Amino acid sequence: MERPNPDEILARVNAEETHRGRLKVFFGAVAGVGKTYTMLESARLRKKEGVDVVVGYIETHKRAETEALLEGLEILPPRFIEYKNVRLREFDIDAALKRKPSLILVDELAHSNAPGSRHLKRLQDIEELLDAGIDVYTTLNVQHCESVNDIVYQVTGVIVRETVPDTFIETANEIELVDLPTEELLKRLKEGKVYLGDQAERAARHFFQPGNLIALRQLALRYTERNVDSKLLSYKQAHSISKVWGVRDRLLVCISSNPGAMRLIRAGKTIASDLGVDWIVAYVETPSVLLNQEDRNRISEMMRSAEKLGAQVVTLSGQDIAETLISYARSKNITKIIVGKPGKPRWRELIFGSMIDNLARKCGEIDLHLLSPDIPEQAVKLKPAALSHFSWRNLGWAIAIVSLCTAVNGILFPYLHLVNLIMLYLLGVTWVAFWYGRRMSIIVSFLSILLFDFFFVPPYFSFEVTDLQYLITFAIMLIVGFTIAHLTGLLRRQTVAMRLREDRTQALYAISRDLSKSSYPDELFRIALGHVQEFFKCQAVVFTPDENKKLAARIGRLDESNLTPNELAVAQWVYEHKKAAGKGTDTLPGSNGIYLSFTGSEKTVGVIGVFPNDDKQFTDPDQLHMLEMFVGQTALAVEGAQLAASALDAESSIKSERFRNLLLTTFSLELQEPLKSISNTASELLKPENIDDYSNRKALIQKMRDEVEHLNNLTIELPKLINWES
Repeated sequence: MERPNPDEILARVNAEETHRGRLKVFFGAVAGVGKTYTMLESARLRKKEGVDVVVGYIETHKRAETEALLEGLEILPPRFIEYKNVRLREFDIDAALKRKPSLILVDELAHSNAPGSRHLKRLQDIEELLDAGIDVYTTLNVQHCESVNDIVYQVTGVIVRETVPDTFIETANEIELVDLPTEELLKRLKEGKVYLGDQAERAARHFFQPGNLIALRQLALRYTERNVDSKLLSYKQAHSISKVWGVRDRLLVCISSNPGAMRLIRAGKTIASDLGVDWIVAYVETPSVLLNQEDRNRISEMMRSAEKLGAQVVTLSGQDIAETLISYARSKNITKIIVGKPGKPRWRELIFGSMIDNLARKCGEIDLHLLSPDIPEQAVKLKPAALSHFSWRNLGWAIAIVSLCTAVNGILFPYLHLVNLIMLYLLGVTWVAFWYGRRMSIIVSFLSILLFDFFFVPPYFSFEVTDLQYLITFAIMLIVGFTIAHLTGLLRRQTVAMRLREDRTQALYAISRDLSKSSYPDELFRIALGHVQEFFKCQAVVFTPDENKKLAARIGRLDESNLTPNELAVAQWVYEHKKAAGKGTDTLPGSNGIYLSFTGSEKTVGVIGVFPNDDKQFTDPDQLHMLEMFVGQTALAVEGAQLAASALDAESSIKSERFRNLLLTTFSLELQEPLKSISNTASELLKPENIDDYSNRKALIQKMRDEVEHLNNLTIELPKLINWES
């Protein structure tokens, strides 16, 4: 059995120890499929099981069958908020926290709360309930999911304003799909079981068109499928299950540097489209394979082509290609692996082994598909790596080192056995292999044998060998030299690869650490800009939108030759469409830089333009993904800072409004007594007995004047207090 991952075990233990409540979302394509009805049915079953169930907020839309299910369930009184002379009914979160049931029902997850509520969104209310250890049932339509907002607009022509971040939906412990056929849903609409009156007529004419409903239903099915698939992978990881479960097909296409591997990618796309499944294109880096720049560029181009075709691309690292592929496939529950047929000569497979044979033996329940590449491997004419990487300087150092070993052996020859002299040559081979590579160490191995034979094997100063046992010595010496060269070369490449991974990890850690030190968007952009320029060694600039959503403000210095109106237009396009564009992409590739949007969970906060010195720098998927991670972390940090500032402003406004209301209430009470006194005094003055009595009339008039002065003072102080508080 595969050894469990310690990090996964720790995450599972932490999840089991948490006291956070469980969230269940009743998910549907559109209104009227029966989400609230199904939620109430489930709640009634839980109540029969003895669970403490409370209805926090339910929107029945006056449907009789839905209202009937509320009978026998405890219902929390709603909270009413006056807003623009309208009395709004909202969920009372304080009452829910005070009651603290085991399970609470809160309808309409995507709802925006009325001004004056504690939270801006209902999902924040639910988040607080979950943190308090209360289980929550809620409902959601697919058009309110942030990730499909643009697709919903393309299908229906309706812009959905109230959306829920996918990151919140992914935290749900369970998502139950509530579905109805399109014909039945339209029938319910006509019967008034979805909307009533004019609202039903408008829905039938616009949103509730058969084509719209079919598309939304498919979106809901696929969204639920992705969520269930994610839960399946999490369950397998948590329980250390390495066996692939064939409940849903997923393809893995393995490519090499062979140009014919493009056929594998196209075939993978065709098979994935026919099956309607996800597919992944993988390249495995091994220390034993040293690629030249031409091969690396070819792999990068194929990876980019795979991304354009809709594949997820990944670069894996490992000692053994077959073992690495199988391990990755099991972790992703991949059911089919596609590889190219072997093109190497049979004798090489017999000596060095066959990756295909190893893959076939280890794949177990995973299906293995072999396809012929467009171009056989034997037909690929590549420049020999030995010639393309040959260095006369390194050769000079290699000869100098073997000469030094020969000189030292010449001094020690009268005192040491020949075996010890051989060990000194092997030390030289090891040194050359580590510093100058495998090719130079092989050359040094041959030179060491020749010099050892010439100077230290009788007859001396001759390559003639009289004792045949020395031939065995030479052969063993050569084999050991080759082995040392190979292993040392592997160690050297592993060291370089580990250093690269460490540099990337350190860069991601550094930007995360620095972003956490500030809560000002402009400062966060400057921090990100500094890290991008330092890591990628090129110029970059950040564009931020103004009130009209036009990219105007700029953070970072850039040559005027790069910052042209055309470049600004590219940045504006990226901001509006939330897609990468510019150099190295399929969109506006003639630009001087590559542009990516700072898109958080809910909105886009800006655009970064990176101007590489090397035109092919970001054609490497690893480089591009690294830049995307930098941008993604920055977007979330800036969005969080902006949301925190908005929440602070909203809280300040609420406090200010409360203070004003308190002042007005207080002064209204203060005004009641003087006004009442003035009214009574005026009534006394109008009495006949006081009209002719000068002394009484004067006293009453004086009293009235005093009350009026008091009122005047109050009206002067009230604006001062309000302005002071503001």
